[in-house]
Amino acid sequence: MAEAQWYVVHTYSGYENKVKVDIEKTIENRKLQDQILEVSVPMLEGIEMKNGKKKEVQRKMFPGYVLLNMVMNDDTWYVVRNTRGVTGFVGPGSKPVPLTEEEMHNLGIKFDTVSVDFEVGDMVTVISGAWKDTVAVIQSIDTEKQTVKINVDMFGRETSVELSFSEIKKSN
Repeated sequence: MAEAQWYVVHTYSGYENKVKVDIEKTIENRKLQDQILEVSVPMLEGIEMKNGKKKEVQRKMFPGYVLLNMVMNDDTWYVVRNTRGVTGFVGPGSKPVPLTEEEMHNLGIKFDTVSVDFEVGDMVTVISGAWKDTVAVIQSIDTEKQTVKINVDMFGRETSVELSFSEIKKSN
């Protein structure tokens, strides 16, 4: 199966949240949870001064746009493209172009959902870096930083090492 990527959808101004809700309902109705993983309207928090009083407000980071983490195929394209309020995908012609990881990072967007196929106590193999080919047991997982802590043998002593998710794989 193809890998999910982030796509940008252009919407009528002010319809971002309605489009998000409509797409989420369609995902549920058509059982597309495994193909359209997340629908997001990134928000910025700020402070607004009104009548001499400070008020915390949330503004849309990209008015007129909705971000989708999805597997692009004919079904998902059709569902999104035919949602009321959507004017089209961002990209040349009718061909959607996914955002690169670098673009997502540069936008400063952090998405909470991180799914991993391992948990504390699982055996993993380090696949890159100084500890390559080391087999260890996961001691802790930090999904926010996307890191795990393992203990490695260094000079005859157990030493805790923090590695990113991309540096390990689950051992069989």
